[in-house]
Amino acid sequence: MNTFKYVDLFSGCGGLSLGLHNSSWKGVFAIEKNDDAFKTLEFNLIKKRKHFEWPEWLPQTAHDINEVLNNFESELKKLRGQINLVAGGPPCQGFSMAGRRNESDERNDLINSYINFVELVQPNLIFFENVKGFTMEFKKNKEKGIAYSELVLKNLRNLGYIVQGKLINFSEFGVPQKRTRFILVGMKNDLPKASQETVDNFFEELENNKFNFLKNKNLNFINTVEDAISDLLQSNGLVDSNDSPSFKSSKYGLSKSKYQKYSRKNIKSDIPDSHRFAKHQDSTVAKFKNILELTENRRNLDISNEIRERYNIKKHTIIPLCGNNCSPTITTLPDDYIHYKEPRILTVREYARLQSFPDWYQFQGKYTTGGKLRTKEVPRYSQIGNAIPPLFAEQAGIVLKNLL
Repeated sequence: MNTFKYVDLFSGCGGLSLGLHNSSWKGVFAIEKNDDAFKTLEFNLIKKRKHFEWPEWLPQTAHDINEVLNNFESELKKLRGQINLVAGGPPCQGFSMAGRRNESDERNDLINSYINFVELVQPNLIFFENVKGFTMEFKKNKEKGIAYSELVLKNLRNLGYIVQGKLINFSEFGVPQKRTRFILVGMKNDLPKASQETVDNFFEELENNKFNFLKNKNLNFINTVEDAISDLLQSNGLVDSNDSPSFKSSKYGLSKSKYQKYSRKNIKSDIPDSHRFAKHQDSTVAKFKNILELTENRRNLDISNEIRERYNIKKHTIIPLCGNNCSPTITTLPDDYIHYKEPRILTVREYARLQSFPDWYQFQGKYTTGGKLRTKEVPRYSQIGNAIPPLFAEQAGIVLKNLL
């Protein structure tokens, strides 16, 4: 095969697919349950970039993976020998250290759906991403004392794959965010090059390639929050938001870093996409201003108990960002962070920059949601918080091609 083809499972808004697109992979289709996240992927990668060769038998819309497995088993089996890679990261809330770790969260079972999909399609390679908590041991279930990652490795070995998994910090690959994730790579054991050494080499090659990769992109090895978003300040001058008439946005400032030039490539508009500012009350702005002053020497950390008591803050996490460092792992909750310089939360576009999405990538759907809708809706902030950074995914895509 001259073109390397893949399927993206639990694709979200398309961070992994965008990285694979940039590393010259061809998408066959993507499976994502949520309508809003799928609309973002569809808008950018299906319609704008024509990245997928979508099969006629699968409607081009949002899908639950288990429905696809149940309704299209014979079509999936016919893909054997045609798919080089099955990639993706099953939802990870049950393992996440950011929320309440819950071993019985039903979303944990989606990993079994991923494995069932691999069994039906039998791709040459598998690529899997999950949260750091995925490597921790069970405390209660029958698998007590075993890390969930070990169970998944064992199941994939039983399917005939040589596998290896490691924790990787994306900030070491040019992403302006300290985000550590469990990355698993597998190779079908009947391929000519298949060996444990070949699979282990994926991680070594990923490490060795990053310097040249970033140099060729004209990017620094380490990119800070300021490098990422200092051209998106409110102080650039307020204008009407281009997709939310009652909200304000701002024009682009001058590109002040290599990362900003990279992010803004091929952008014609003066106003960034998805860059509307939150409508903070005056009292919130004053509080944020004080917190930024009080934490000048203690950034990228949750605020102290003393500050919580002084301002009667009950919220679980509030982290004032540091401009001259990478950000901590961003979550799906934008009010977890205060901008490093201005007394406000980040915009969707600033979130996207910290996840290495280029500015041409436009997000669809609501900006935020709340209450019971949190379990159903995936607004723009959540789409980005859940994504695999495309800058890392592109580097992984290059090394995965080399494996073949």
